Amino acid sequence: KYRPNMFVCETVEGETLSLKPMNCPGHVQIFDQGQRSYRELPLRMAEFGACHRYEPSGALHGLMRVRGFTQDDAHIFCREDQIVDETERFIRLTRMIHADLGMQTHEIALATRPEVRAGTDEFWDKAEAMLLDASQKAGIEPVIAEGDGAFYAPKLDFIVKDAIGRTWTCGTLQLDYVLPERLNAEYIGEDGQKHRPVMLHRAILGSFERFIGIMIENYAGAFPLWLAPTQVVVATIVSEADDYARAVVERLKAAGLRAELDLRNEKVGYKVREHSVGKVPVIAVVGKNEAEQGTVAIRRLGSQAQELLSLDEAIRILTEEATPPDLRPD
Repeated sequence: KYRPNMFVCETVEGETLSLKPMNCPGHVQIFDQGQRSYRELPLRMAEFGACHRYEPSGALHGLMRVRGFTQDDAHIFCREDQIVDETERFIRLTRMIHADLGMQTHEIALATRPEVRAGTDEFWDKAEAMLLDASQKAGIEPVIAEGDGAFYAPKLDFIVKDAIGRTWTCGTLQLDYVLPERLNAEYIGEDGQKHRPVMLHRAILGSFERFIGIMIENYAGAFPLWLAPTQVVVATIVSEADDYARAVVERLKAAGLRAELDLRNEKVGYKVREHSVGKVPVIAVVGKNEAEQGTVAIRRLGSQAQELLSLDEAIRILTEEATPPDLRPD
């Protein structure tokens, strides 16, 4: 499948080496170490795995299509009777993570056998039927995407919708009988006989690079406070407030906020405009009065209004907003 798009080199010893285009075979090799029992299943392996594919230069597209990328790959080795439960767990987890990141699940697609594929038609009939059955038992009625499956397995693709209505494929679960067969993965069943495990390939974000690109598009660069690379910029009005501004930044950083300092000899309006263009969600303006009173004037991205708060109150509010959604109290 990937041979025409792999980075390959020859060694002086006559070996042919390549950079891996996928993480899956390595996890099967780990599974194959020693003798596995049915009691160990489901066995779940996860890896932030680096992959390289020699994509044609015309196919490259910013962060959306690159030649070197990292996947949040996981592979679940299980018995057939565990497929439904593992599928349901994956669907719940993926929906939760996409929601936390501000992405809306638009639909879930069942991608069926492609024209170039491994395995017999009998295998594909069985795998597609099982994945459809598992989805329905998990409460999902997937949209059928004919021919969009991986070359070794049918899959469930999560289609998310961004803030302006565009759809993106993020997250996948693939039901695979082929790789365990080809790489001789086995476990000892309850009957004492050798059996092939089913291999579920699972990614929630997919390529980190591509998902970052999708999130930038979703938020148009204006990330929520908890996600923004720079959360707060402390900008001075006059040089007399420089020492206070430094102390404010230190307090913000001590509270866990990603804060930066702007002491440039520029008008405060210029500073505010520049950081607004940079999509910084919060600008804390300090002048002589703020320094004397221990306050900060908070400006939110997209708003002309200022909110004058004590430094302690500002830190409390911003720290609460900067907590990722999954860590906030119910």
